[in-house]
Amino acid sequence: MLVHLLIQNYALIRKLEIDFSNGFSVITGETGAGKSIIIGALSLILGKRADTQVLLEKNKKCIVEGTFNIKNYDLKFFFTQNQLDFDKFTTLRREINQYGKSRAFINDTPVNLNLFKELGDKLVDIHSQHKITTLNDSNFQLAVIDNYAQISNIIGKYKLEYDKFLKLQNLFINLNEREKKSKTDHDYYLFLYNELKEANLKDEEQQEIEIELEILNNSEEIKTNLYKSYLSLSDSENNVLGRIAEINSLMEQLSKYHPDIKEINNRLTGNYIELKDIVSEIERIEHQITYDPQKIEELNNRLDLIYNLQQKHRVSTIEELINIKNNLSAKLNDISSLEENIKKLKSDISIQLKVISEIAADISKKRKQAIPKIEKDLINILYQLGIPDAQIKIEQNLLKNFTKDGKDKVIFMFNANRGLEMKEISKIASGGELSRLMLSIKSLISQRNLLPTIIFDEIDMGVSGDIADKVGNILLKMGRAMQVVAITHLPQIAGKGDTHYLVFKENKDDLIKSDIKKLDSKERINEIAKMLSGEEISISSRETARELLNTKQDKR
Repeated sequence: MLVHLLIQNYALIRKLEIDFSNGFSVITGETGAGKSIIIGALSLILGKRADTQVLLEKNKKCIVEGTFNIKNYDLKFFFTQNQLDFDKFTTLRREINQYGKSRAFINDTPVNLNLFKELGDKLVDIHSQHKITTLNDSNFQLAVIDNYAQISNIIGKYKLEYDKFLKLQNLFINLNEREKKSKTDHDYYLFLYNELKEANLKDEEQQEIEIELEILNNSEEIKTNLYKSYLSLSDSENNVLGRIAEINSLMEQLSKYHPDIKEINNRLTGNYIELKDIVSEIERIEHQITYDPQKIEELNNRLDLIYNLQQKHRVSTIEELINIKNNLSAKLNDISSLEENIKKLKSDISIQLKVISEIAADISKKRKQAIPKIEKDLINILYQLGIPDAQIKIEQNLLKNFTKDGKDKVIFMFNANRGLEMKEISKIASGGELSRLMLSIKSLISQRNLLPTIIFDEIDMGVSGDIADKVGNILLKMGRAMQVVAITHLPQIAGKGDTHYLVFKENKDDLIKSDIKKLDSKERINEIAKMLSGEEISISSRETARELLNTKQDKR
């Protein structure tokens, strides 16, 4: 339940703080005093979007903070799931700065607005006049039946399975679209793949071909110079190997006389051996190189093929071409497996359809069982609210397709007069009748849900006199099961409240501002008397106010 509300710099409110009580509370005040402003501010901590228009002083931020006692409302899982600190006295705070940027906090932890609203929806239901139109909404009508039938767990299970069903259907649609496109792509991919496969490309092949071509194209020059080098080293009259051998022989004869000469001799011997090996390599390479025009043509053709493929696929290496070939292979495999995947998906959809069909059938059955009891209870409450001849019929029709709420569509049929044809609520009910019908529904479901607080913003629209008294009794009864707050203009309803708050305007520092206060017994008599007779409070209106309050005491 809401235990404390703080509002700063919002509309006509500079700063307002008020504690709220449990049971049934009423809020009264003159038209324009700011009652709806307080509701608007409260809406901010329930996730409503806001802008800078709400700022009283444009250079300061607006703060709205509500403290709730949530000890007995099974919300620990919500806090654990969203990594929030749980406290039985939980604070929701909204801040809006001069630029219209909003921040939301749960127990001083910053949260996004969606999460903020999700918690707010679990704490307070604000029922305003415009919400009466939701009576005509099929989703609201289903929610009433489901709430009364207490099948939220089954509905939750159905929605999970229905979500799986939708995802399978969307996947099926996507796969079908891919299959259609793949029929166009397949031949093209296959052509590209076969072209690369037939090329039989190998890593580093391009570099090897380019090196080999360089050798073959310059074979005559290479062969000539290698042969000249060979002659100079070993096969001419004054070849290098022969001269080194002579020098080495001389050094060998002298090495016995001087240790350094022996070292020189050893080095010459090593160089001779190394040079002899070089000569052998030169001879081998020279013999291997031959001018081969046919081989050159083959290599050029191969290189042209590689270059053309690289240009075609806009790459510069064989490795990239091989990767493209592998990707094409994967695409072709994916295309070939699409038909199999679609076949399996059809089977999965069929199984999931059976699952949601069974749950939806169970939901429809439980709704059907609850409808006669809802009709009876609503007629009884409407009787108490001054519509003794009310007729209500809830039509339950089976839809062709599944929806997020199952396979039912319900229509609330109504007529305030017995014997006349019942029609849809929107086509027959007056404003006052709609107001009382909505109150009946809220009263009905308040006995079965765990919502801590409900706030009625002028639920008394279109009612007066004895009917207003009965509306007050209904609200008082609801207040025994939950926290109920009603903004009202009617003394009959104001007199029923366990607690009475007055919203008023005052001129302070040349600025008109709204404020609220809790009335004591004497102030309450005066306020209700004023509601009865106007600013000039008469003795009779004061006495009537006392009677209204005493009547309320008797009904406790």
